[in-house]
Amino acid sequence: MKTKFVLALLLTTLAFAQQPKPKPVPKVTYIRAGHLFDATSDNRRDNVVIVVEGDRIKSVEAGSFAIPNGSTVIDLRNATVLPGLIDCHTHLTARADRYDPINYFKGTPFTEGFAAVRNAHSTLLAGFTTVRDVGSPPFAAVDLRNAINDGFISGPRVVASGPPLSITGGHGDVNGFSPETRVTLFPDQRDFRIADGVDQVRQTVRAQVKYGVDVIKVLATGGVLSQGDSPGAPQFTFEELKTAADEAHAAGRKVAAHAHGAEGIKRAILAGIDSIEHASLANDEDIALAKEHGTYFVMDIYNDDYILGKAVEFGLPAANVEKEKMVGRTQRENFEKAFKAGVKMAFGTDAGVYPHGDNAKQFKYMVQFGMTPAQAIRAATFNAADLIGRSKDVGTVEAGKFADIIAVSDDPLANVQALENVQFVMKGGVVYKDKIANTAVAAIE
Repeated sequence: MKTKFVLALLLTTLAFAQQPKPKPVPKVTYIRAGHLFDATSDNRRDNVVIVVEGDRIKSVEAGSFAIPNGSTVIDLRNATVLPGLIDCHTHLTARADRYDPINYFKGTPFTEGFAAVRNAHSTLLAGFTTVRDVGSPPFAAVDLRNAINDGFISGPRVVASGPPLSITGGHGDVNGFSPETRVTLFPDQRDFRIADGVDQVRQTVRAQVKYGVDVIKVLATGGVLSQGDSPGAPQFTFEELKTAADEAHAAGRKVAAHAHGAEGIKRAILAGIDSIEHASLANDEDIALAKEHGTYFVMDIYNDDYILGKAVEFGLPAANVEKEKMVGRTQRENFEKAFKAGVKMAFGTDAGVYPHGDNAKQFKYMVQFGMTPAQAIRAATFNAADLIGRSKDVGTVEAGKFADIIAVSDDPLANVQALENVQFVMKGGVVYKDKIANTAVAAIE
């Protein structure tokens, strides 16, 4: 499967080869920002100059800073400038029109390759300059990350997981088929994915590290869009989860746990997992434990509306619709409860369940359920960078960080939905989108 995906990705890259390439900005570029939300606090600064040297921010200066004559200047004085956004829960190979499980048998690895390239491009142009992919076909996200880093295609920085670890019959297993059919369709399903008992968990984590993942994903409860399981049911024992966390941490990797139900959330927190994905049915004990242990919640509170709105059109089975109805509203209530209790929150949307590029639609819901716009933005910048272990490089507009910078025309601190219409995108000092700046630097779209 991995070989097929690599070939598909290479052929996909050739198909995109005729796209205009982003033009590197000169060695030193000066960005005049009318307003800057640098995400180091909830406050905004006005009239500043950001000095970009190569792919890094050299300094952030007052607006009175003397820019040398003849310099390249990007004029964003009529905009609000922010750090590139970070989505901590994406699936870059996934398509939002494939809810009916039979659709997975209608494509090929080439289909996934084309989707991954398109989705990465759309995500970057939406202002998300870094993402964490927490579940794609075996090591597809690793290959995609490498293709972006090597300059073959445009896309965000990718923190890549391998295939999520699941118990037999769990959220990550292939359920609903006879034993003969399952083995025929998925002969390699056990490879790097299904793990029962601490020894298999340990071996699987080590294998994923061997093949280059940045983060380990475990499925600690049942799911919503999967077949034959319950979102509230725990999967993996405490000992299995602790083994996953210990092995990953020993290798310098963090661990994300898909967990809807209260018992699975509790086990994951106590096992030392770094983030709880979804946290939909968290109870008061879970919330208190998350705060005590400093565990992040990554709660995808936008996509419920999208899933239910498209369920009939996309052929979502009735059982899954009922699970989504049960989980969605409770998750939003628990988002507000957890945030007010002081649980650390990072931005994550489950992109791929809804169309990639619409990631910023979640900000409105985060504000609706308790956050200020500034807090929601910091969840997608400062907090997200901390969760993924990249704070020295991304998450704020500060000297030494990558020059990952976006801009919007309106004030996102007054109307957070301004982030749904990002006008300017720079990643690593390269301008990929420019619909606002008065500058000669070429844009790419």
